Amino acid sequence: MGTTSKWVRAVLGLGAAVAIALPTAGVAGAQEVQWPEPSGVAGAPALEGQEQCAPPEPGAGPQTATAGDVGIDQAKLDEAIAFAASRMRINIQVYRNNCLIGRGPLNDHTDDLRWNIWSSTKSVVAMLAGIANGQGKLDLDAPIGQYLDEGQGDEAHRAITARNLLTQTSGLQQSIVSEGVPSGLDLDPSIVEQALALPVIHEPGTFFEYTQRGPDLLAHVIEKAVGEDLQAFAQRELFDPIGVGADRYHWSRDRSGNTYGFAGLFIPPVDFARIGMLLSNNGEWNGNRIIPVDYMRQLRTPSETNGCYGYLTWVNGSPCTPPTLPSRKTFDMSPFAGMPEDAFATVGALQQNNFLIPSLGMQVTWNGFLGDVSPDPSTVLSANSNSELYREFLRKMLAAYEAPSVPDPGAYEPTFNLDIDIPNLANPDVFTAPFGIGPMAPENCDVFSCGEAPLRPPLQGNEGCFVIACLPKQGTGSA
Repeated sequence: MGTTSKWVRAVLGLGAAVAIALPTAGVAGAQEVQWPEPSGVAGAPALEGQEQCAPPEPGAGPQTATAGDVGIDQAKLDEAIAFAASRMRINIQVYRNNCLIGRGPLNDHTDDLRWNIWSSTKSVVAMLAGIANGQGKLDLDAPIGQYLDEGQGDEAHRAITARNLLTQTSGLQQSIVSEGVPSGLDLDPSIVEQALALPVIHEPGTFFEYTQRGPDLLAHVIEKAVGEDLQAFAQRELFDPIGVGADRYHWSRDRSGNTYGFAGLFIPPVDFARIGMLLSNNGEWNGNRIIPVDYMRQLRTPSETNGCYGYLTWVNGSPCTPPTLPSRKTFDMSPFAGMPEDAFATVGALQQNNFLIPSLGMQVTWNGFLGDVSPDPSTVLSANSNSELYREFLRKMLAAYEAPSVPDPGAYEPTFNLDIDIPNLANPDVFTAPFGIGPMAPENCDVFSCGEAPLRPPLQGNEGCFVIACLPKQGTGSA
């Protein structure tokens, strides 16, 4: 089958999908969780009689095992995968103890498709912050003004810390749709200047508000802290060690050349799984410590302002405040209620996920379009942390575990958010800011120019990547 037909079959064969940049979903002093000892990761005791695999070497695929080799019921695993495939999952990978034990029916056509992982990009930025922190280059509690150019941002913005940005407690005004749409259309002149022009409406560190410009600003702060282009740093310190070549992905930039932190990493599912495996292995890859242990503990620890959110990553805790879509609402329910306490996930719009339960050696990586079935509209739009899709799939997945057996976490029970908060959902001042219009527009910055540096024309240099996925590369068998 030709490259283009593979792409069309994988992406368009599921029906038309329209998406805009709407990613779905501790501070100092937060109580850290003492996680159970991971299973199948570096330093963990081997599970008796179960196959243990090492993370894949560069240029090699993952090691495989049968379900029975790792204490999983094959028929129930097949049932879980079939369920996920029926919910518009274009790629499904199931691992235990780092061994690949299950794949989705479309994987042969989508394994190498560069796919926007949306807000799972935020978790990658959090990983880079951990690497920079471990190298002594980024102080999580120092004001970011320490890293910004002189005169860049006012006193209130310069007082924000990297930890505030990691926990989505920067205090910046947010408007999830208004922030995302110009980015999806490749119109942003400078996400850094746009972030620094947003008003600080809450004291940093005191109020959780899911924002897009906050992670964008963090990506810039990391870049300034390490003294080189963020993507060059990421390639050498993160992607190369886990075997992801620079030609395997596209990471979007704004028209000034700043790397997006809130979304925009287009990466094949098989490489997205490597990111998940590094997290599952507590930041270590074949004996190479990439992310410090203490930072990994913080990343998975619920923050003081949101019980289900760590460092740009969703964790197993409550009460839980999802993204502000259609309004900000807090639920007394964890995204992984009834499951092992160390469950956590990277979460991207339309459901691009790495589900990780290290104590069970469990990793599920999938990509696709939406998939929730619920009477709650925000759940259908993949914006409610109480996901019907997660719940029902993970119930089936955990039921397949024979060694050890895992109690049923219980059926999905809908939670509703029917209140619409227009200013925080689609604030016109946030939307017009990239055009140089309104009170939140950065000074001397609009869609035509931003300061003295010229802007890249829209939709140029994006390697055929737009909104959801990348077009196939000429002369290759992958996107």
